[in-house]
Amino acid sequence: MDIATIIGLVAAFGLMVMAILSGSGLKIFIDIPSFLIVVGGTIGVTLVNFPLKEVIRAISVAKNAFFNKLESPVEYISTIVKLADKARKEGILSLESEIGNINNEFFAKGIQMLVDGIDPNVIEETLDKEIEYLKERHKSGAEIFGAMGAVAPAMGMIGTLIGLVQMLQNMSDPSSIGPAMAVALITTLYGAILANVIFLPISGKLQTLSSHECLIKEMLLEGIISIGQGLNPRIIEGKLLAFIEPKLRELAKASKGA
Repeated sequence: MDIATIIGLVAAFGLMVMAILSGSGLKIFIDIPSFLIVVGGTIGVTLVNFPLKEVIRAISVAKNAFFNKLESPVEYISTIVKLADKARKEGILSLESEIGNINNEFFAKGIQMLVDGIDPNVIEETLDKEIEYLKERHKSGAEIFGAMGAVAPAMGMIGTLIGLVQMLQNMSDPSSIGPAMAVALITTLYGAILANVIFLPISGKLQTLSSHECLIKEMLLEGIISIGQGLNPRIIEGKLLAFIEPKLRELAKASKGA
């Protein structure tokens, strides 16, 4: 579970509720028609913009913002260097016994292709395509939530305009203007909350997770190709360390020494 996402949502909604309760009751901020206008309108416009299949996929991908486990590149560097050393000493075929110990499907697939004797250029082209398509799928999911974040405030404004029209039709009763104006503005509030607390943050989190996953896969691809080329394990380690930040490089060297 991504504790940062949970803490962020609890903090955002918690502080808003506290602010509301300190000035008035929560009941006046609940309006079902306004909620339906914003949520229903946002969903409807999203379906106009994107195919239903893509929207459903994006919703299923959204769980990654709450449940994800970021893989450590340091562990993979150590594993790749060990495999490279074994391949140089015992040959590529000796890596077949190590495939069962690899939990990453992408990594295991690449090593299996090496063992099968597939040309490194073909391996690189195949796995590079897989990374490219992964980026496209992730980009689609993030774009959908980004679009929902842009649409929600607009639907909130539309709801407000609807409320204002209805309010202006009852100008003969001055006592109803204040409550009617409050209800009209609630739709704008709903739109702003959905966009800035839910949709846009989820879009941003998905982009971050996608970048991290693609970086890991690109690093693994570099390691797989380097093993296939028979490069010295030290050279391979140096190439892989270039993928990670300096702080993690020190950690990788420390773990190697241990």
